[in-house]
Amino acid sequence: MKTVKEISRLTGISVRTLHYYDEINLLKPTKITEAGYRLYDDTALERLHSILLFRELQFPLKEIRAILGSSDFDAQAALEEQIKLLELQKNRLEGIIMSARNLLMKGDGNMSFSAFDKTEMNHYADEAREKWGHTDAYKEYVQKHSDSQDKTDEMMLIFADIGKIKHLSPQSQEAADLIERLRSFITENYYTCTDKILKGLGQMYVNDERFKSNIDRAGGSGTAEFTAKAIEAML
Repeated sequence: MKTVKEISRLTGISVRTLHYYDEINLLKPTKITEAGYRLYDDTALERLHSILLFRELQFPLKEIRAILGSSDFDAQAALEEQIKLLELQKNRLEGIIMSARNLLMKGDGNMSFSAFDKTEMNHYADEAREKWGHTDAYKEYVQKHSDSQDKTDEMMLIFADIGKIKHLSPQSQEAADLIERLRSFITENYYTCTDKILKGLGQMYVNDERFKSNIDRAGGSGTAEFTAKAIEAML
């Protein structure tokens, strides 16, 4: 058993924060002594480790509590998924560092902003927040996820092709073929893209400014809206 002060020294978390975690039922002590001291066993420390990983991934405390409190929470599977998210953050930071070094060495004529694009990471994190460990789609996404930037670039090429035909009707065969290509790409690289998921993505492409901006950048202004209409026409 470890005391609050011992855990604070071990982790760098303040005593007040640990008390707060107790107050909000995020991390309860294993035992409270007659003198009022909180004590934590190894199981509690394992939970704290998971909490700290979620916090490192910018998950709000209330969401962490909901995830850990789920009856079907799988700590091992969650750890594997946390590692994937941390790897995404690591790759993004490495890209930013490389971009900064290139700017330092070669000057502002070699500026690149692609490393700052958080679309893929945000999409991944959103999936985790909504579906953590509860759906086959999310588990499949984790299993299939590999080089995020390469996959993002490939998807943007599809949107670029969609942008080339946005002067046509969203109900055209050309549009339907490209939407089917998009659906197949998502299924092969992320998760099974059912009609329901595809419809939701179409709505997100126009309602989420991050996605709309990236899609329009790939295919030209209006591509995101055309894609949404083509998806709606196809379903």
